[in-house]
Amino acid sequence: MPSRPFDVSPALAAFLAERHLASLTTLRADGSPHVVPVGFSFDAASGEVRVITFDGCQKVANARRGGRAAVSQVDGGRWVTLEGDIRATTDPSEVSAAVAGYTSRYQQPKERPDRVALIISVDRVLASKALLANDAG
Repeated sequence: MPSRPFDVSPALAAFLAERHLASLTTLRADGSPHVVPVGFSFDAASGEVRVITFDGCQKVANARRGGRAAVSQVDGGRWVTLEGDIRATTDPSEVSAAVAGYTSRYQQPKERPDRVALIISVDRVLASKALLANDAG
């Protein structure tokens, strides 16, 4: 069931703040999926997923071509998939925001001179029913 990023329910926001790894799916040049485990952060205000990584890896090459991507987090019967267009950036302010999101959710990452941020502009949210329900009363 799709939702918009800015309609994130309190239950979904809490789930996205818990410490879980996720699967990031990007597309290789031949169109086949490339799926890897990642840590990520989600900024509901901007509707962006942020993943920190390093230059030279496959997910960065895939993101530099643009296109679609998804990050999926599962914990028992609770799950969420955040989909959208992906891009890779080395812009210091965007990398800093991605590192801050990662640090807040997981831990301070080691310094890397080749750090890259992957940004997914989320336009579709799929999740287990309980996580999508807004408990507005």
